[in-house]
Amino acid sequence: MPKLGVNIDHIATVRQARKGKEPDPVEAARICEEAGCDSIVCHLREDRRHIQDDDVRRLRKSLGTRLNLEMSIASAIVEFACRIRPDQATLVPERRQELTTEGGLDVARGEKRIRAVVGRLAESGIETSLFIDPEKLQIDASKRVGAGIIELHTGEYANAKPGPARNKQLAKLKRATSYARSLGLEVNAGHGLDYVNVRPVAAIEDMNELNIGYSIISKALFSGLDAAVREMKELAR
Repeated sequence: MPKLGVNIDHIATVRQARKGKEPDPVEAARICEEAGCDSIVCHLREDRRHIQDDDVRRLRKSLGTRLNLEMSIASAIVEFACRIRPDQATLVPERRQELTTEGGLDVARGEKRIRAVVGRLAESGIETSLFIDPEKLQIDASKRVGAGIIELHTGEYANAKPGPARNKQLAKLKRATSYARSLGLEVNAGHGLDYVNVRPVAAIEDMNELNIGYSIISKALFSGLDAAVREMKELAR
């Protein structure tokens, strides 16, 4: 059964709508941990649209599970991560105008710079995961730059119409997972996974962890965060 990482960014999105103190993402993380999640994920974006620096500092001090910090390769963000020392850093592409991350990191094109960032994070004792599209080119590049973990972008799978189109994307994820594991990489997955489409991805052999945020926070508005996390954890079984 894959582990479950819960992304709490959108708790902070609601807070930032009023620039206040509530709801507190650190309190949300505590509830998610009590509900059985295996890690807490947050994305410190360069524009600070939701998670703030102090949120990351407080999460680092309070979590009993792992802290997975999603981040760009911008030098200021990298140095912040090295000071905070999350358990894991997940490098993602980032564009200011996007609503959410729209695709995987192009490791093949940015190999030299990404290798340097992976090395810098390793010096601070931080494991690095690369958020990539499920393509052999990107998996090979991820191995070359020294990352031990990849996170497969599941957006195309999630957006595909149920039936042959989605099955095609699922098969692509399965092939990518198998190939990455043959290279010794740990494989996680995330983006667009919800209570309807998560089971086939959770069932992929050797899938290590699913990182899910938006659908859990959305459901929590009606059922409560504890129940939303527990339900997703059960579906991942």
